Amino acid sequence: MRRVSIFGATGSIGQNTIDLIKRAPDAYDVIALTGAGNIAQLVEDAIALKAEIAVTADETRLGDLQAGLAGTGIEAAAGAQAIAEAADRPADWVMSAIVGAAGLAPGMAALKQGTTLALANKESLVCAGKLLLETGRAHGAEILPVDSEHSAVFQALVGEPMEAVERIIITASGGAFRDWPIEDLPKATLDQASSHPNWDMGQRITIDSASMFNKAMEVIETREFFGISPDQIEVLIHPQSMIHALVGFNDGALMAHVGPPDMRHAIGYALHHPARRHLPVERLDLAKIGTFEFRAPDDQRWPALRIAREVMARGGLAGAVFNAAKETALDGFIAGHLKFTQMSDVVEQTLEQMDTHGGHIDATMTLDNVLKTDHLARKVAKAATEQRAR
Repeated sequence: MRRVSIFGATGSIGQNTIDLIKRAPDAYDVIALTGAGNIAQLVEDAIALKAEIAVTADETRLGDLQAGLAGTGIEAAAGAQAIAEAADRPADWVMSAIVGAAGLAPGMAALKQGTTLALANKESLVCAGKLLLETGRAHGAEILPVDSEHSAVFQALVGEPMEAVERIIITASGGAFRDWPIEDLPKATLDQASSHPNWDMGQRITIDSASMFNKAMEVIETREFFGISPDQIEVLIHPQSMIHALVGFNDGALMAHVGPPDMRHAIGYALHHPARRHLPVERLDLAKIGTFEFRAPDDQRWPALRIAREVMARGGLAGAVFNAAKETALDGFIAGHLKFTQMSDVVEQTLEQMDTHGGHIDATMTLDNVLKTDHLARKVAKAATEQRAR
């Protein structure tokens, strides 16, 4: 029986992971589930999966969690320290699906157990890719990508030497505003940005898809995870979201990964790796689909892609600044303090200020320095947001 833990269990990735585990309950021993404010879902899943411990990130909800689990024998805990302690519990396979920089510390703790880490938390690689990968190697842990694009690349590279790779192409749906006139983007509302044409995801990642900050993060992830140079990474707009990535080789061949827009495919591949097992996903009818559409991305419409390349060129802890500023700007848009197009302005201003003052971007990459830089960048980005909100 395989011991598994799911960090971010109440989000879309966590729920899809639980869906797959529930289909073969005798194959898994669930150690820890963590969530945030959706206590009812966390309680329901912890009981159904007979977890050892359930943890909420919101310390004010500990009483609700304890009440929901009363009489079950399942431990209840709350707060960042409790999540870190849950990550210290031995497990064979850990899903890292906590959204944001908060997912870095528990992911690092899990790797130190020598576990297999299924990585859906893209911020970990963006903020501290070198540190995360070195920790995995030092402890004999395996890191498997769960983003659909990076899972696709990973699968296309099976049996292939990296030295034969010329380029990696990751695709993007273009999000909610891919066909909008550019001049209308400043008027985009929260509700409009929160509706994805293809994927069923949480609000924050759906907005990041519309702004292409999600794809910008994935470009940086691709560089970190696969160790190729930024000029070998390309982005294509693919509205159907069925070709998730392509790998180009030195003989001119392109290897494409094709599948429905269903995160259970990438999750299932990581859960069963190195085996392939049946998954309850749609089987594509290519004749019915007929054609696949591609177009080049427009940096004017999506400045996040340009900023990501500048971050990779800058190096150091620029990725941590980029992520913190992006998350803070997103908070500002959700709260109504920023226009949709002002999010990229806040990120650029934060990167410029952090690069000019204090030497923070050039600090040695340690977990403490990454977290300190993250904290400071959020303060700078919040101030930049407040300037625009006046």
